[in-house]
Amino acid sequence: MKSKNVLWVSVLAMVTVFASCSKDPLGNLTAAESRIYITDHDSTANYSAFKTFSISDSVAVINDGQASKQLNTVDQAFINAVKTEMQESGYTMVNKNSSPDVGINVTRIFNTSTGVISYNNYYGNYGGYWDPFYYGYGGYGYYSPYSYATYQIREGALSVDMLDLKNAATANRINVIWTGLIRGSGIFDAATAPNQVKMLFDQSPYLKSL
Repeated sequence: MKSKNVLWVSVLAMVTVFASCSKDPLGNLTAAESRIYITDHDSTANYSAFKTFSISDSVAVINDGQASKQLNTVDQAFINAVKTEMQESGYTMVNKNSSPDVGINVTRIFNTSTGVISYNNYYGNYGGYWDPFYYGYGGYGYYSPYSYATYQIREGALSVDMLDLKNAATANRINVIWTGLIRGSGIFDAATAPNQVKMLFDQSPYLKSL
């Protein structure tokens, strides 16, 4: 892939929030304002040559590296939204056994990262955030009976991938020619799935097969 676009839907909202001197500006964003839409595509692909598509009837779920297939109400909403956007872009949906030009996969991605906070390093490196002189104990050092704490951060994203099936035999491989990625809060919501998918396609006008 040779071209990448990133759309920050909430740029204006974020600037306004930062200007308000809030101590936690990101905490004031709505779920919609927090979302980031990222698209990447193969700029050498001739998208006008692709006329038909097929889409998986379930969603791939990658959970900390473990893959599975699932289909719930939210998954179906995203699949339906992708179907709509593909058809409005000029593609005709066909069965996977009818030699579609492109295949579409929808994937939910979850990743859990773990970190460690060392309180000894915190006090040592930052000179003690809590001022000892305030309490009348200047010169005293800090001691923590617990030296560290662990934390976990769990992130979720949704990916829509377009696969070149038309040229797979010639290339001797299946190339991913477009990817749309959604990150942020409240992504997995059936009610907002159509608008989220539309944002990806609006950001990718080159996909139109008209």
